[in-house]
Amino acid sequence: MTPPSALEEEESRSTGRVEAFSDGVFAIAITLLVLDLKVPTPAALGDAPLGPALVRQWPTFLAYLASFATILVMWVNHHRMLDHVRRADGAFLFLNGLLLLFVTFVPFPTSLVADYLLLPQGRTAALVYAGTYVALAIAYNLVWSYATADGRLLSRETDRERVRALSRQYRTGPALYVAAVVLAFWSAPASFLFCLLLAVYWAFSGALVVFRRD
Repeated sequence: MTPPSALEEEESRSTGRVEAFSDGVFAIAITLLVLDLKVPTPAALGDAPLGPALVRQWPTFLAYLASFATILVMWVNHHRMLDHVRRADGAFLFLNGLLLLFVTFVPFPTSLVADYLLLPQGRTAALVYAGTYVALAIAYNLVWSYATADGRLLSRETDRERVRALSRQYRTGPALYVAAVVLAFWSAPASFLFCLLLAVYWAFSGALVVFRRD
């Protein structure tokens, strides 16, 4: 086996730094989500039972679940993407930074939709929530498209058929989340539920792409 060249080792270090930094950002964003889960205080409850107070927080728990699942799937796909990328140039770093910008923003619309989902202002909250995922999906496609165009950043061992399969999968993301935005004008809960179902869809469709090629 031919030992790696100094250039290959340097490229490996550069992508390793991108992955390490990105993993830290994903971890912080996904951790911040839990801060919206509030423990009912004894003073606020008085003699009332605890169970109903917890049940009344179901929009917050559901919003946490939906956003946790979406960020988790995004992180898995990001890890999968960097498995194919051999080096990171300046443009790739900035595009990846744009993606992380929206990742760190997710806790805000999550809190917004948890508080307003069932209120008259729920439409606006759902629009902001779904719109954030539109931006995330577009940013992810920009990163992936830049890395794979003409194979500019791909490793020599990359399976190009798998790359094409992943590209087809990722390209559907913006359109599906735009559908969630449109749905928000009709029903905030329906739009939010659609976003949750999309997280499940991405998890299973991503796994199918991998297993089909392995």
